[in-house]
Amino acid sequence: MEKIWLKSYPSGVPADIDIDHIPSLVALFEKACKTFADKVAYISMGREITYRQLDAEATEFAGWLQAKGMKKGDRVALMMPNILQYPVALFGTLRAGCVVVNCNPLYTPRELEHQLKDSGATAIVIVENFANTLEQVIAHTAIKHVVVTSMGEKLGGLKGAIVNFVVRRVKKMVPAWHVPGAISFKAALAQGRKNGFKPVALVQDDLAFLQYTGGTTGVSKGAMLTHANIASNVTQAYSWIRPVVREGEEFIITALPLYHIFALTANCLTFLMIGARNLLIANPRDIPNFIKEWGKYPVTVVTGVNTLFNALLNHPDFAKLDFSTMNVTLGGGMAVQGPVAEKWLKVTGTPLLQAYGLTETSPAATINPLDMHEFNGAIGLPISSTEVSIRDDYGHEVPQGQVGEICIRGPQVMKGYWQRPDETELVFYPDRFLRTGDMGYIDKDGFVFLVDRKKDMILVSGFNVYPNEVEEAVAMHPGVLDVAAIGVPDEHSGEAVKIFVVRKDPLVNERMLIEHCRGQLTGYKVPKHVEFRDDLPRTNVGKILRRALKEGA
Repeated sequence: MEKIWLKSYPSGVPADIDIDHIPSLVALFEKACKTFADKVAYISMGREITYRQLDAEATEFAGWLQAKGMKKGDRVALMMPNILQYPVALFGTLRAGCVVVNCNPLYTPRELEHQLKDSGATAIVIVENFANTLEQVIAHTAIKHVVVTSMGEKLGGLKGAIVNFVVRRVKKMVPAWHVPGAISFKAALAQGRKNGFKPVALVQDDLAFLQYTGGTTGVSKGAMLTHANIASNVTQAYSWIRPVVREGEEFIITALPLYHIFALTANCLTFLMIGARNLLIANPRDIPNFIKEWGKYPVTVVTGVNTLFNALLNHPDFAKLDFSTMNVTLGGGMAVQGPVAEKWLKVTGTPLLQAYGLTETSPAATINPLDMHEFNGAIGLPISSTEVSIRDDYGHEVPQGQVGEICIRGPQVMKGYWQRPDETELVFYPDRFLRTGDMGYIDKDGFVFLVDRKKDMILVSGFNVYPNEVEEAVAMHPGVLDVAAIGVPDEHSGEAVKIFVVRKDPLVNERMLIEHCRGQLTGYKVPKHVEFRDDLPRTNVGKILRRALKEGA
């Protein structure tokens, strides 16, 4: 379709980007480390590491990989929360020309085995809390080299010892493990330093990441993201934020896990480019500690998902923080609910703006203008060099304003799925537009609106009901903390709407919620069934797993 979104671009944002001058992500990394050498790059549990230190240690890790015979294109698995070891291992792996395979630390043995076998990874860096999981499956994988690190290993002397003692002995978070030949992170860096490092020639088409999709439907697949894919997305994001950020001055807080594509590209790489300080939060579910950490620093940027923002807003200490330095709040990963965005603006004075993308698009595809002052419900405008096409089930583009499947084309779109040409073919149209599986529309100003996941749509008497819309309406009730909507079989209407609610007010009952919804929704969209829960099932990044609710309904 015609690029009607360009007329709504903020001043200073280009229609297209050019990455011809960027041979690889390593080139971006080295430039940032040189430009901002003495500035702090990462902070974790009070320990700081500068860009210069990050550069040196990443070189040592790359040297260790080479000492172990790892070659360009070999896969290295990283299985850690947000701790200092992660960026060191990440940039070291890329520098050695190897491919990063990000693993969720909360994987079950079955999930980890699948990912390691599927990727063919031959080395892994894992935090000791999860080494027991690796022990159970390593014999069935190609893993030859194992680095096991502790939460406190890079925190130094007393601090590190205290953290390890608490994690191991007090909280008992490290099950017994035995992985023959495993070495510490410190030992790996020492070996790499001794071995030295030989630079590896990289080109844009080389693989940088095998980023596995959530696997919430079917088998988890590895999206092949090249250096060009990620460099394009970093450049696109940088072009978007440049008018409102200051190089070398920003302070970003990273609560979303860096192994997830959103935080990886946005927090880890884009803000690295501008020399930002990055505060790593190892356990974002510990809201009191998260708020305590936030309170120590002049945070300017925060990214997150709706559930995280909601959890912060519902903690009494959050509103006591000083938000005077805040500049940007960006929500992604799932739809941001209007009531949450409104409350965020009221409490922090900063608008909560939505971005949208998926693993297959590195991830950003649309972002709202950062100079907007209020929540508009849209997931944003297609970013530079990105096209969005809204299509019907036959692949035909639908008229502007009509709902269809959101399809995306741009330099950030993946090469395909690792060793799955059949799956790759299913998600791409012949003109290289990627089918997202998300339903949405584009308005007259070029803003894209997400209606819902295609597969989550509820069909009531022939009418489409989108769970997001129901959830938004329910969330407006002051007694509701969290909500999820699904479709359940109904003998009269085919399907009926069922909601699962976590209460803020224990007095809230089924009748009150249904009555509330009647004032917000057309009749067929009003929930027929209400189930109260203490919590809702979620993915590692906080997305509500509607599938799990559906299976148990």
